[in-house]
Amino acid sequence: MILASLFFASMSVCIKFASAHFHTVELVCYRGLVGIAFMAALCRAQGVTLGTRVPMMHVWRSIVGVLSLSAWFYAIAHLPLATAMTLNYMSGVWVAAFLVGGTLVMGRLSDIGKQGPVVLTVLSGFAGVVMMLRPTLDQNQLFAGLIGLLSGLGAAFAYLQVAALGRIGEPEARTVLYFSIGAMVAGAIGMLFTGASAWTWPEALWLLPIGVLAALGQLCMTRAYSHGATLVVANLQYSGIVFAALFGMFLFGDQIPLLGWAGMALIIASGIAATALRARALPNPPAEEH
Repeated sequence: MILASLFFASMSVCIKFASAHFHTVELVCYRGLVGIAFMAALCRAQGVTLGTRVPMMHVWRSIVGVLSLSAWFYAIAHLPLATAMTLNYMSGVWVAAFLVGGTLVMGRLSDIGKQGPVVLTVLSGFAGVVMMLRPTLDQNQLFAGLIGLLSGLGAAFAYLQVAALGRIGEPEARTVLYFSIGAMVAGAIGMLFTGASAWTWPEALWLLPIGVLAALGQLCMTRAYSHGATLVVANLQYSGIVFAALFGMFLFGDQIPLLGWAGMALIIASGIAATALRARALPNPPAEEH
């Protein structure tokens, strides 16, 4: 899981460099294209067929996942690396928020008292966001921060959909393959409106490692969830924030004030708590995708 987090953080570095030359939709398209090659090979090696009984579930999962991925790529391009990574990893806190919201919608007000830890986790997570996106940020960064926050929300919806696919027996490799196809198609459609950037060397070389690192990270994450203790593995994914912070400081000169670091730590702690609470309801969560 630590290796997977390192791959995903390295992928974000490549996105940061590539975003200076390519639109977000282009990065999503090329990420999907390389992912298709990797996952098609994996499906063949595992003997996984491409046919599915629930095509519309895959369509919905791809729509939500691609929107989340696009928002995350945009945030990476416009925010310090660690900030963008942390906001995307808010997905665990969002899932906890859904649990509380579901209780309110169902009218089970008496159960709210029993969910005190969940409520505290949600409030702590959003307090951390306020600390990271403090009002002194300029408007461009604030907008990018909100987009990053939405990427975490989308990742939470995608997580719930992947969990639903897993419960009905859909292979992980097939789910990721269809997601990659969705990313490529959505990115290609977006390029019809934004146009395609010229491939100049060596800038275009950043496109290949984005897809390769994402696929390697996905494979490592899947193996970690398949063979490791779920709660430990889920919490180790937050090591990616540490890797992103180090990359941001040493490669891009990112400067995060003390208040930002405190907010980041609060979000990580809230995410770990949310994961522990989530594990009670879903003992074997699927690998979340990037």
